[in-house]
Amino acid sequence: MNAPSDLYIGIMSGTSLDGIDAALVDLSQDAPRLVASHYQPYAKPLKEALLALHQASPNELHQAQLVGNWLAREYAEATHALLKKAGVPAAQVQAIGCHGQTVRHRPEHGYTIQLNNAARLAEMTGIHVVSDFRSRDIAAGGQGAPLVPAFHDHVLRHPDIHRVILNIGGIANLTNLPPGKNTTGFDSGPGNLLLDAWITRHQGKPYDKDGVWAASGKINTVLLQRLLSETFFAAVPPKSTGRDLFNLAWLEGYLTGSESLADVQATLLALSGDSIAAAVQRFCAGAKDIYLCGGGAHNAALVSHLQRALPQCRIQKTEVLGIAADWMEAIAFAWLAQQTMHLRPANLPAVTGAKHPCVLGAIYPA
Repeated sequence: MNAPSDLYIGIMSGTSLDGIDAALVDLSQDAPRLVASHYQPYAKPLKEALLALHQASPNELHQAQLVGNWLAREYAEATHALLKKAGVPAAQVQAIGCHGQTVRHRPEHGYTIQLNNAARLAEMTGIHVVSDFRSRDIAAGGQGAPLVPAFHDHVLRHPDIHRVILNIGGIANLTNLPPGKNTTGFDSGPGNLLLDAWITRHQGKPYDKDGVWAASGKINTVLLQRLLSETFFAAVPPKSTGRDLFNLAWLEGYLTGSESLADVQATLLALSGDSIAAAVQRFCAGAKDIYLCGGGAHNAALVSHLQRALPQCRIQKTEVLGIAADWMEAIAFAWLAQQTMHLRPANLPAVTGAKHPCVLGAIYPA
């Protein structure tokens, strides 16, 4: 094919730890165009190695470097598969925007860690690589997250209609796009993370398809209120979170051991849904349309819960806006890479709390 002159690749591997989303994106016009996409699931040993690195352990620095090398190989394989699918040579791609895999996110301590070996990825692909997007924002006093609201602001804002873009990945985050006002955004709390962890432990499944198991149980309202007492939910933005806080050990601190397994799953779905709805009502007042992206957009039980909790809002997937729900974040990191390559600031201080706009990421030339 005759490739456009402004092709970028976005690679995203999020908190759900399910695999790699790779998107080849034409950014030659204001509206991004998805040229090709490729999903590469994580093998079980890689997922286990990543989960282990979320906790302190002996020799973790060495293990982190080895896993970073492993990820770089996986990202390179995903890149080659993507380009083969598109029929585009690497030489026509301006850069890869690779998020890396978060294993620690501690902005309160001034750091965040997204594992990767960007130098190795550049070497294996022959393409410039932009990575480590979050650190520059944290250095400027920000949360380093969420970063995708800047992309939403650029391509999805409407002059008259108050929109909210809701990404339900492992963690749920919102972008608030009120007409005539500044864009805001923040993490609202768990999205799929706890739901996936609970069903994996007790049924050996990677996720609860359509929320069927959750729908088979009953919400334990006492447990739900205890979970919602977590101080993160009451905090005002800017705020971000991850597996450092929301994990099975956190959940187990609230369980008595007498709960039905299905009831816990139902309660975790309500936790995700209620915390998202409360965030919309508190910080996105007046929103008319909510557009869903991320894996949770396909959880029918969760979407139904959100619609009941937010009857004043029309809830749809981002496909109606021209961007596939499953590829939103990968497309966004292609766009973020473009901003970096042109030395344009791409954080929104009103979202992250940074003192000023920053050029994000580090560039590793091919």
